[in-house]
Amino acid sequence: MEAIQIGYQAFTADGSEEFGAVRDVTDDTITVYVENAGDFVVPMSAVRAVHSQKVIVDCRELDPQLRQAINHAHDAEVPGL
Repeated sequence: MEAIQIGYQAFTADGSEEFGAVRDVTDDTITVYVENAGDFVVPMSAVRAVHSQKVIVDCRELDPQLRQAINHAHDAEVPGL
């Protein structure tokens, strides 16, 4: 698996819309900034793939608050802009 770097985009699946960006990386976790919600710590065990500057996570492994934040990450966007 490719090494995760700060600035990589976070996704719940390949081809899905990004929900945030990596802000910090440790041996055991990554911190992801989720749009409209702030920073969340994600365990490396939830990371399923890393490629093309994308981090794919398994939603089943995420904290319920983070899953809710992902569901609302794009609520503030104005359609058509």
